[in-house]
Amino acid sequence: MTTPTNAPETVAMVTSSATSLPRRPRAIRPGIRLTVRGRSLKLRRLRQPPAGIWRWLAILGPGLIASVAGDDAGGIATTSLIGARVGYELLWLLILLTVALAVVQEMAARLGVATGSGLLDLIRQRFGIGWALLAVTVILVANAGVTATEFLGIAAASEIFGLSRWIAVPFAALGLWALMLYGNYFSVERIFLIMTLVFLAYPVAAILAHPDWTAVVHGAVVPSLRFDQGQLALVVALIGTTITPYQQLFQQSAVVEKGVGPRQYPSERLDAVVGAVMGNLIWLFVICASAAALRPLGIVDISSATDAARALEPVAGPAAQVVFAFGLLGASLLAGAVVPLATSYSVAEAFGFRKGIGLDYRRAPAFYMLFTAMVAFGALVALLPAAPIISLLVGIQVLNGLLLPVVLGFILVLAADHRLMGGLANTTWQAALGWLTLAVVTLATLALGVQTVSGS
Repeated sequence: MTTPTNAPETVAMVTSSATSLPRRPRAIRPGIRLTVRGRSLKLRRLRQPPAGIWRWLAILGPGLIASVAGDDAGGIATTSLIGARVGYELLWLLILLTVALAVVQEMAARLGVATGSGLLDLIRQRFGIGWALLAVTVILVANAGVTATEFLGIAAASEIFGLSRWIAVPFAALGLWALMLYGNYFSVERIFLIMTLVFLAYPVAAILAHPDWTAVVHGAVVPSLRFDQGQLALVVALIGTTITPYQQLFQQSAVVEKGVGPRQYPSERLDAVVGAVMGNLIWLFVICASAAALRPLGIVDISSATDAARALEPVAGPAAQVVFAFGLLGASLLAGAVVPLATSYSVAEAFGFRKGIGLDYRRAPAFYMLFTAMVAFGALVALLPAAPIISLLVGIQVLNGLLLPVVLGFILVLAADHRLMGGLANTTWQAALGWLTLAVVTLATLALGVQTVSGS
C-alpha cells in the first residue's frame, strides 16, 4: 500500500485550521436541524455565555426575588411607622438583621442545591407527614392573609393614581394568574427581576424627603434601644418584617425548579447575599423617608403604606408621594405573585404533588388550583368595602411570628445533616449564626405573644 503524496499537505492544512479556530464558539444561525430520538429539532440560536457586567447580572435570580418580595405592603407600613416614631434609632438593628437574613436565605438556597428538594419535601421525608401537615396548615393561613394585604396594597396605590380598585385589582389578578399559567420558570424569573426595578422608587423618595445623613450614619453604627413597650413592639415588628417564612420557602423551591446544582452553588450563594442586602436597603430608605418627612411634624399614626405615601406630599412635595405610591404598587405586584407561588410550592411538596411553573395545568392541577385560589382570595378581600386591614396585619404578624422559628429550626437541623448535605453541610460559623438568629427570633416571638395577650 502506498502513502498518498499529498499527506504532508493534508496534515498541514488540518493543523492550520485547528490553530485558526476561534477561542469562543460563534452563535449558530437559525435553520440548523438535528434529529434527537427520531424527532427533528430546529436550533433557533446558541449564544455565548454572558461576559462582563452581564455575567454578574445573570447570577441574580431566586435570592434577589425572595428578599425583595419581602418588601411588601405590610412591611412598608411597618417601616414607615418605625421611621415616623423613632426616626433613625433602629437602623443599627436593621444592619444586624441584614446579616441574619443573608445567613438564613443562603442556607435555604444551599438546601435546595444539595438535595434537589423543597423544604416541605424534606420535612415530610425526614420528620413525617404530621410535621409537614402542621407546617403547611400555618403556611396556608398566614400566606393567605399576606396575599390579601398585597392586593390591598395594589388597590391603595391605584387609587392614589386615580384608578378605581375595581379595575386595578381584577386586572392585576388576571395578569399574575396568566403569567404563571402560560410562562415557564425562566420567563417568569426575568419578569420578576424586572419588577424589582420599581424598588428604586424608595431611594428617590428618601432623597426627596431630605434626611439628615449624619443622623442616618449615627443611627446605623451606634446602637440605641429603650426598653419600653412601645419601642420593644417596633423591634419585634422590624424583625418580623425583615425575615418572613415565605422568603425561605420560595428561595429553596425556586432554586430546585431552576435546576441549580452544586457546581453553580457559589453563584447562588452570591445571589442570596446580594438579595438580602438589596432587600434591607429598601427598608433603610423607607425609614429615612418617613423619619425625615413625617417625624418632625409629629405624624406617627400610620396604619398602612397609603397613609405614609399621602403624608409625604405636603412635606416633600407631590413627586415624593407619586414615587412612593409607584414603589408600593410594584412591591405589591411582586409579592402578590411570589407569596401564592411559595404557598403552592409548599403544599405540593407536603403532599407529594407535581409542581412547577414549567408544567401546564393538566400535569400539575393541584399546584395551579392552589395558586389560582390564593390570588382569587386576595383580590376578593381587596374589593371588600370595609376590609379589616389593621386586624389582618396584626393576625398575620402573629402567625408569621409563630411559623418563623419552626421554619428556621427545620432549616438548621436539615442543613447540619452531613448525610443529606454532603460537603455543603453547615460549617461551625454558619451553624452558630443560624442558631443565634433562631434564638433572637424566638425571643421576639415570645415578646410579641406577651404583648398580644396583655393587650399592650
